[in-house]
Formats: sequence, structure tokens, C-alpha cells
Amino acid sequence: MDFLVLKDSVYSSPAFVLDEAEINRQLEILVELRSQCNCKVLYSIKSLPFSSVMALAKPYVDGFSVSSLFEARLANEILAGQGSVHLTTPGIRPDELDELSSLCSHISFNSLAQFHRHAEAAQAQASIGLRVNPKLSFLSDDRFNPCRPHSKLGVDIEELIKSVYLEQIEGLHVHNIFSATDFTPLIKTVDKLRHLLGVGLAELEWLNIGGGYLFGQIEDHRPFVDMVKRLKHDYGLEVYIEPGKSVVGQAGYLVATVLDSFVSDGETVVILDTSVNHNPEVFEYQRQPELHEHDPDGRYTAILAGCTCLAGDVFGKYHFTEPLQAGDKVVFKHVGAYTLIKANRFNGYNLPDIYLSSPLRVKKMKHYDYQDYRQQWLAG
Repeated sequence: MDFLVLKDSVYSSPAFVLDEAEINRQLEILVELRSQCNCKVLYSIKSLPFSSVMALAKPYVDGFSVSSLFEARLANEILAGQGSVHLTTPGIRPDELDELSSLCSHISFNSLAQFHRHAEAAQAQASIGLRVNPKLSFLSDDRFNPCRPHSKLGVDIEELIKSVYLEQIEGLHVHNIFSATDFTPLIKTVDKLRHLLGVGLAELEWLNIGGGYLFGQIEDHRPFVDMVKRLKHDYGLEVYIEPGKSVVGQAGYLVATVLDSFVSDGETVVILDTSVNHNPEVFEYQRQPELHEHDPDGRYTAILAGCTCLAGDVFGKYHFTEPLQAGDKVVFKHVGAYTLIKANRFNGYNLPDIYLSSPLRVKKMKHYDYQDYRQQWLAG
């Protein structure tokens, strides 16, 4: 992405810019991976269910993975019958089950109780599986850890092997990592499945090994390819992966403009026309997003803060070669995933305009206005 172009007046501010070339590059990596081991690739739309991204992904993937009725509806609208839709979620409403079953080709129930309650009704239309908790933790932060103590995500693998349900399902779903840049957790997880389930895996039709791996940031894919080939050879399984952040994480940019600058207790504070409400994980997980203008050796420092009245609406402290002035633009990098999908209009500040950028064109895809805000809060 050309950062000089990002600061051009062609963009309104704040703006959420998607790099089409980078999305395609990540998708091509997944296509090459699929060609090497014949795995199936699903785009996990929870990371960014923007229709333009889903349309870009559609020719490259075998379908979408979803976690709710609305996601399933959107997935089917974009796919138009050309791909599968896999669902797993802790919460299935009884009044939504019939429609979910008609929309989803695969449903992985999250608990044995959920399976017992809904499987019979769903299996007439969908391939039925279970999400399994392999009881292997690779994350120190339990906010991301599906295998945390008292986890709500998946059937305890020890409980599964003692039950009769393994004989009643067609597949398993496992996901126990976040933003991994090597395949060690996956290898260990699959080894545990092989050890505990053994030939029982051969009775299944598919294994969904989830997402959480940043394939574009992993140089050596051979361990993954070899593992998938063994699973297919030894058990005849169809193997699915469902990357989300891996597809869009590096491809999103948040362009913001400086509104004000002042000194507070000896530190320069810069107010932007965006806020952490446009990138909620900054506040939720106390992350500091990457900034293009940050120079570790820069002599000028500033705390970048959002425009809302929330005291904690702060992006972090950065270094600059020149002091920021009102009207200057700054660009947060690699914010494509779990940003817009969580964004809100706290204090009535509007959501960013959304642009799709390619080497040949820049197109504004969406603009929100007062009527969107009004409609959200108007009673009746």
C-alpha cells in the first residue's frame, strides 16, 4: 500500500481502507496451500463480513464459516449456491434451527447437550459434527484461549471419547489458537486427536481444524501440508481450514486526521477524528496498533487519543520526526480484522467511510450518515 496515496485528499476522514491486492495475495497463498495437500479453505467471515471482501474471496475458497443466523444468511447470499457454509456457535436458538439447517452444509454442535437437543432435527439437511475442546492451551491470555478453565467452547475430549456420540456424527471441529505464526500448536493438537480417537477418526467424513493461523506470515508450510496428507491417507478425512484474520488482517488501514494538539502533564496529546470505538480491540485488550508515521528514533513524542469523551480512548504513545499539526493525517496499519465488525458510534461519532483500493483505482464502497445513526436509536 502506498502510504502517500493513503494521505491523499481522495479519502475522507476517518476512512477504513482495504487493500484489494493484499487480500488477493493472501488468498493466493491459501490456494497454493490447497493445491499442495487438497485441503478445503473456508473464509471465516466473523473477522470482516464486508460483502466486497466476501466477493473477492469467493473465487478462491470452498465456502465460508459462520457463527450465527445473520452470518449464514449473508454467506448464502454471496455464495449463491457455489460453496459450503460451516456453522459452529455456543448459542443456537430453537426458533432459528430450521433456517440454519437449510442454510448451512455443516453444523458442528458446541456441546453434547446442544447436540442432543438439536441434532436429529438438523441432520436431515446438514452434515452434523461436534466442536471438540482438545484441552491443549497455547495462549497465555485467557481472553483468547478456547481451552481456558471452564471453557464454553467445545466438548471436552475426554468426555467425548467416553460417550457414544462419536458414532453419531460425521465430523469434528477444533480451534484452540489465535494469530499463530507457526504450526506447532496444530501439530500437537492433531497428534492428541490421533492418540485419543485413533481409528475412530476413520469413521468420520471430515475434520475442521479451524482458524487462528496467519498462513501468510508462516514461511514453511511443509509441516501443515504433511499433516493434512497423513490425515487424508490414514483416515480418509476431508480436512477444512477456516482462516479469517489471515485473509484480511494485513489488508486494512485506518486513516485519521489530527483535530487538536496540546500538552497535558508534560506530554503532548493529539486528538484524532477517529476513536478506539472504530478499533475496539485496542481498548478491549489494551493493544497499541501499528502506526505508519511512528519512528522509534523520532525526537517528538505524542499520545494519540480518540475524539470521544471516554478517558481511556487512547491509541498509545508514538514517536515522530516532526510534531503533528492540526490537519495532518496518520495511518494505522494492519487493522483489517475484528475492527469494523466491532465498531460503534459512541458519542454519536460516525463510522469511517469504507474504501476498496487497488493499484488501478480507489472506490468508496460505503458511507454512513445521520439517518443510519438515527434509525439505530429511533423507537418505533
